[in-house]
Amino acid sequence: MQPSTTITPEIEGEFLRLYGKEPRIFRAPGRINLIGEHTDYNEGFVMPVAIDFQVCVAISGRDDRKLRIRSTNFPDIVEIDLQTGVQPRHHWSDYVAGVAVALEQAGHFLRGADLLIHSDIPIGSGLSSSAALEVAAGFALLGNSAIPTKKLELAKLCRRAENEFVGARVGIMDQFISCFGRKDMALLLDCRSLDYQLLPLPTRVRLVICNTMVKHDLAVGEYNRRREECEEAVRFLSRRLAIKTLRDLSVGELEQYATELPQTLYRRARHVIRENARVQSAFSQLQRGDFIAFGRLMGESHRSLRDDFEVSCPELDLMVELAERHPGVFGARMTGAGFGGCTVNLVASEAVEEFRKFVERHYEKSTGHVPEVFVSSIADGATEVTE
Repeated sequence: MQPSTTITPEIEGEFLRLYGKEPRIFRAPGRINLIGEHTDYNEGFVMPVAIDFQVCVAISGRDDRKLRIRSTNFPDIVEIDLQTGVQPRHHWSDYVAGVAVALEQAGHFLRGADLLIHSDIPIGSGLSSSAALEVAAGFALLGNSAIPTKKLELAKLCRRAENEFVGARVGIMDQFISCFGRKDMALLLDCRSLDYQLLPLPTRVRLVICNTMVKHDLAVGEYNRRREECEEAVRFLSRRLAIKTLRDLSVGELEQYATELPQTLYRRARHVIRENARVQSAFSQLQRGDFIAFGRLMGESHRSLRDDFEVSCPELDLMVELAERHPGVFGARMTGAGFGGCTVNLVASEAVEEFRKFVERHYEKSTGHVPEVFVSSIADGATEVTE
């Protein structure tokens, strides 16, 4: 699997064939998260990068208030009337409809539009195709309505759309990096203040993504349950300590109440607290160029997600174990919500091709699945395509 280099002329031609007019095109990238999983909705720290897989939205205005939505990835044609109200359909188009609703609720009066969507982000891979679709659609709807785009507001509204319209209680990380990603840069985000720092990733290391090619049905329901468990732990501990989220808790404070807190909630909280510390430490190691230490933190993160947060699966664990056996790998971990999808691997540049062959051979031998393994460049955030 490789990102498409012909996505713009392809979507232009298809849009012209379907709608008979020239579109404007907006794009938003997917992401991988180097470290900091399930911390964003606890107002913690994360370190994602935008990748060169993307969602493109081609759009052209209409004289009414209808949105006519098509996708090159699905056969459906969806029509939404903004004038009469929009309700969830439990369909992929909810990610677009929800953003339109959130924009209108924020006071942005949207013009009707014909839309064509194309994505080269593997669906269900944990690379944030949903957030990329939301952000690209939001940019397109605003641009089509001649409304200036404010990236921070858009990221927040896209998150609201996924929380309230789609029903997935995600944090801000995916929408934020899709808006604010910077080429060749890792981004350290404080999910409470939304302050962020950028730091370049040197060319002597590469990010290699390994897709397990499995996605277990537990993902959405268990994601919401993990958030509920974190909130339940906060409710229990806030009767004893002055905390608002798990972000406010230290390891020592958690250990003080370890025997009183139900063990499942204790382990969920322990992951979040330690993961926040790992993210901050990883950023320091990246500043020093110490990729051995950075990789060690990635491994600790994966084991915590496996054992304390229980969002890994046998295929992800196997992929990480294979990576850690290869001498060219600094670190490996699952990335995304879990229960399938991808791992992210920090690999020495000269070892990438050998690593790819090693993983493909041993993973297929063990599982019968042929994995997708690709090197990811770090991309810029969402923008209109003008070339």
